Amino acid sequence: MFKQTYKNILNQLPAGVILLDGKFRVRFTNAAFRQHFPESRGTGDLCDVLSCAQQRNSCGHCPLRSAFEAAADGGDELEKVVLSVRGEDGEKKVALRVKVKPVGKYYLGIIDDCYEMEIAKELQVAQSIQRRLLPAAKEAGGISFAYLYLPCREIGGDLPDVYEIGRNTVGVIADVSGKGISAGMLSAFVKAGWNKGEPSPARAIAGLNEKFRELNMDERSYITAEAVNIDSDRKTITYSTAGHIVPILHKSGFKINEITYKSPPISNWLDDFTYLDHTMTYESGDILVLMTDGIVESKNNRGEQFGIERVEGILMRSGNAQRFIERLKAELYDFCDVFNDDLTAIAFDLA
Repeated sequence: MFKQTYKNILNQLPAGVILLDGKFRVRFTNAAFRQHFPESRGTGDLCDVLSCAQQRNSCGHCPLRSAFEAAADGGDELEKVVLSVRGEDGEKKVALRVKVKPVGKYYLGIIDDCYEMEIAKELQVAQSIQRRLLPAAKEAGGISFAYLYLPCREIGGDLPDVYEIGRNTVGVIADVSGKGISAGMLSAFVKAGWNKGEPSPARAIAGLNEKFRELNMDERSYITAEAVNIDSDRKTITYSTAGHIVPILHKSGFKINEITYKSPPISNWLDDFTYLDHTMTYESGDILVLMTDGIVESKNNRGEQFGIERVEGILMRSGNAQRFIERLKAELYDFCDVFNDDLTAIAFDLA
């Protein structure tokens, strides 16, 4: 009687519940769990209960089984796992968080966001779409480039882009306010609203600003952006910024030039602001870097910022754009355990 009453109580919970024995066989799953694993047998081998889409010989690498094994070794941390399971529409990936507690000779797993698994599926699709917006090539207009894109969540709010206008190379980098899904939607707006046929960075930014104002968003929403038009025939860089961290030009003679011109973000804050183009010359062998503020503002566990000086130091030790991006990524990971903002940079080998 007590066992049935206990099951009835667990079946009323909104969180998914799964109970394993000492041999890691499933002895019970509640209604919420079974609702989100419709192909599940309810009890038995873990792979059958999960409707696992992987081969049985890969069970030793199952992230959910690993969470239970960790609990058997004394751990009880909240684990985030991603599983490939069978569903009505074929194989799909689901993300969930599970906390495992020993209960006598059993192990009880509570999936506290089981009800969000459809959202997780949509996030996987959105993440795939967003990555298709990233530059596909490593060269444009005769200029080679490399880039770094590290979103702090499944969906990022930064957008790097490189393309050609005639014989020139154009680079754009944008950082939208907010994080997660809302930021991802705004970054998609930037991609769709940016005029790739406009050779003037300032006019392209002004055009995006005009389209943004039509959205009638509140003052908490804004976009910082910068664009460069590289003319390798004339050896010139025409640039414009909108509230964005300044570009950096590494001269082949080991000198760093920070482009200091600034202007307000794309927003509803100001009426009739005029964005301007500025032009500077370069020499073959120089490296041009665009980046978002998430890089310089990344903090370590002591609260220290990564800072512009570290970025410039890495740039001066790198002989080309690809090595700079590789070293920047490595040193960011070495400096920070957790990133609280999206990190994006583009580096161009100027010829």
